[in-house]
Amino acid sequence: MRKVVTLKTALSYALALSLASGTALAAEASRAPAGTIDGAAIETLTLTNGKGVTAKILTYGATLQSLMAPGKDGQIADVLLGYDDAKDYADHPNYFGVTVGRYANRIAGGKFSLDGTSYQLPVNDNDVNSLHGGGKGFDKQVWKVVSIKSGPTAKAVLALTSPDGDAGYPGKLDVTVTYTLDENGNLGIAFDAKTDKPTIVNMTNHAIFNLAGEGSPDGALGHVLTIPAKAFTPVDANLIPTGELKPVDGSVFDFRTARRVADGIRDGRDQQIVYGRGYDHNWALDKGATRTPELAARLEDPVSGRVLEVLTTEPGVQFYAGNFLDGTLVGKGGHLYRMGDGIALEPQKFPDAPNKPAFLSARVDPGKPYHHQMIYRLSVKR
Repeated sequence: MRKVVTLKTALSYALALSLASGTALAAEASRAPAGTIDGAAIETLTLTNGKGVTAKILTYGATLQSLMAPGKDGQIADVLLGYDDAKDYADHPNYFGVTVGRYANRIAGGKFSLDGTSYQLPVNDNDVNSLHGGGKGFDKQVWKVVSIKSGPTAKAVLALTSPDGDAGYPGKLDVTVTYTLDENGNLGIAFDAKTDKPTIVNMTNHAIFNLAGEGSPDGALGHVLTIPAKAFTPVDANLIPTGELKPVDGSVFDFRTARRVADGIRDGRDQQIVYGRGYDHNWALDKGATRTPELAARLEDPVSGRVLEVLTTEPGVQFYAGNFLDGTLVGKGGHLYRMGDGIALEPQKFPDAPNKPAFLSARVDPGKPYHHQMIYRLSVKR
């Protein structure tokens, strides 16, 4: 069964904690052992606010394992696809909730050039492209806990060092991921990296959402989606952007006005839908790259009333509707995950940007650190 508790129970527990400590409601942070992977100890970091939102983060892959959120009926459900056991993220990898790096999304042929030098990355996407950093990206590393603390905003900081030449990428890269949760339901994720030689970086989180609750029998295709973008980046048969910014007007890629995901996902008259087996494309956000996070997407489940807003400083968002989930993965609560059971909204630089000069560069240089700030904002529409 899906993991569901009532909002009343959660709030009563939070109130009891606050009364016991003699303080006002605040977001709590804690850590606990979560077993081992290849002999390395794994921990779970938990951030909880007083309004029923709880995020669990694994040190393996800096993974957002669980996100509990209330609905309009007062029930709290886990809205993320994934696994109950940390070890399953290593044994059956599928990018559920992981931190993706060094480069999120695809790089054509796993090749790029920088300052006249060519680099070859692992080709792990149908033996054609490099995907999400290659065969052993940041999602398959054990991260170090730098700090974790409670307060008005609960906070957990994780760190990783990627050596020069790691997976073919140049430069030693020192990386941190900072998770924060406040009382308004904002789960912030900040990605920071600094290098000792020119390289490329494009980091994001790969959470796959079902706002009705993971494992719900109707999946996520009835969710209503808005993406404030008048163009997207069409792809070839290998899902590599052609370099074009194609207007969404008049197509199934137009989400400027909220509409159901199901309405266009099977429209085989559009070759882009055929290539992606549905939606697996990057939208060029109207806002572009920004100094502070702005809206990239809004997702709503009309039944539960749960609303997710995704904000980012990056210029693009990849919308992936779980098209490659085929019922072979057993997730939380013994649920088989199938096509359309979840939706990923991944803020990022554009796919294959290192090979597309017209796209915003993903280059990072010494003394000029990389920073990406994104927010998952949860609320309820009654």
